[in-house]
Amino acid sequence: MPAGASAYVRGLLPSRADYRDLRRTWRGDLIGGLTVGIVALPLALGFGVSSGVSAEAGLITAIIAGVLAAIFGGSNVQVSGPTGAMVVVLLPIVASHGVGTVALVSILAGVIVLAAGALRLGRAVGIIPWPVIEGFTLGIAVIIFLQQVPSLTVGGPADAASHSSNALVAAVQAVSAADWTYVPWAVGAALIVIACMLLAQRLHHGIPGSLVGIGVVTVMCLVIDSPLAVIGTLPDGLPMPVFPTLTLGGMVPLLGPALTIAALAAIESLLSARVASSLGDTGPYDPDRELVGQGIASIGSGLFGGMPATGAIARTAVNIRSGGRTRLASVVHAVVLLVFVLVLSGPVGMIPLAGLAGVLMLTAYRMVHKATARSILKSARSDAAAFIVTTIVTVTFDLIIAVVIGIVFAGVFAIHNLSRGTGVHREEIAGPPRTGDEHIAVVRIDGPLIFASAERVFAEVTRMRGVTVVILRMSTLEHVDASGAHALQDIVQSLERRGVTVLIKGVQPVHEDLFRTIGVLTSLRHHRHLFTTLNGAVAHARSHVAREEGHEASAGH
Repeated sequence: MPAGASAYVRGLLPSRADYRDLRRTWRGDLIGGLTVGIVALPLALGFGVSSGVSAEAGLITAIIAGVLAAIFGGSNVQVSGPTGAMVVVLLPIVASHGVGTVALVSILAGVIVLAAGALRLGRAVGIIPWPVIEGFTLGIAVIIFLQQVPSLTVGGPADAASHSSNALVAAVQAVSAADWTYVPWAVGAALIVIACMLLAQRLHHGIPGSLVGIGVVTVMCLVIDSPLAVIGTLPDGLPMPVFPTLTLGGMVPLLGPALTIAALAAIESLLSARVASSLGDTGPYDPDRELVGQGIASIGSGLFGGMPATGAIARTAVNIRSGGRTRLASVVHAVVLLVFVLVLSGPVGMIPLAGLAGVLMLTAYRMVHKATARSILKSARSDAAAFIVTTIVTVTFDLIIAVVIGIVFAGVFAIHNLSRGTGVHREEIAGPPRTGDEHIAVVRIDGPLIFASAERVFAEVTRMRGVTVVILRMSTLEHVDASGAHALQDIVQSLERRGVTVLIKGVQPVHEDLFRTIGVLTSLRHHRHLFTTLNGAVAHARSHVAREEGHEASAGH
């Protein structure tokens, strides 16, 4: 293998350098891993149930993906597993294609994410504007909250056969079909869990409020005869890895969902890793390696019967706040969850679904950054519009469509605002005025000349009347695209056809090749009509006007 290719591959693989700080940080890593493992248990169970798969699948994903992403990923502190955003995408896929396809979709999505990392596409997430990201996050929070409504009204997630795959519609359907003798029990259990989480937060941030709340309602349901639906029987170990049946006919319908999941996994994981790198002294992250690690994590999760995985921002933040600084913390978090499966699968199976709904509802509420939303809404109208549109499309249609529309929406406004910076200014000729100067127009073009502003610049320059020479000043021109260069060519040709001589001054070297390729410079009447100084251009214009006036005087005689 060539040396360059070998270095390229090594940069995407684990190395001893990943653990060089372990001697200094191992105590914090153990505490961070233990803490985030306890926090992750109810979330893994809840996201597994809400996705329409199973609580078991949520646990498997947290364990397998947690270990693989920690070892192969590009962040030292990222904690991966099932997330609310993935549940939002997965539930409609389960409704359309069945639970049995989840493992295959996970593997296909993992391969796509892995390939994106190998192709060094990790930096692409940087093109997503901040208002779009926040609108996307708010929309996900709303959907996660709505997805818990069936657990509070009919005892479980919406049935794929009778409920819509859209969370908003499914929530309305669940309320209309609610068992009102069941609702008080379920809402009461959810409120108890939420109260425990809020109280624990007030007392000490290290208390796992969600686990305490889940424990309280589980004990209460064991003591009191209640109708609340529970998780049910869980296995007391991990299943053996199995590669799902792969046929061309079965795989083709899943390619679209797999691409959606892969895009979401890449976006969420890279955002989480980027946020994590700013929360403390956790070292840099490698976005390309992070995609490779997340791809491997989803493939591994699918082989064990789990769900697609992503980096989890909330759990990663808990890890960092609790002292986690190396990959050991994320591995410990997965081991803690494995211990729950091996030792406590019986008690865990008795947890009421309504209690998990309470955990996820408060989690969704905490995802909403109210101060951030207010600041965006009070900022530029274009940013506020992108934020609102992204949120609405996320809730009503599709997450990936929402991101695409948000980016396009923000891009259109950005281009519009950029084009407004393009100016066309007629300047006075410096120094004492001379006879004939009124027939010379010095026109300065400022800012970027791109497709969005090209037509306006053409119209403003060509509408000038009563002049015989136009000097186009290019020295303050910024970025120029092909449309802008073509507009300049049209300006020169249009003025020359009217008998107006065009002189160009100050073409920057960075623009010269484009101008020659498009034909701006060859459209000039003479190659000597290109100048490097304004004084030279003005002197030539004055001599040209004098010659024109001399010709007119001779013709008059």
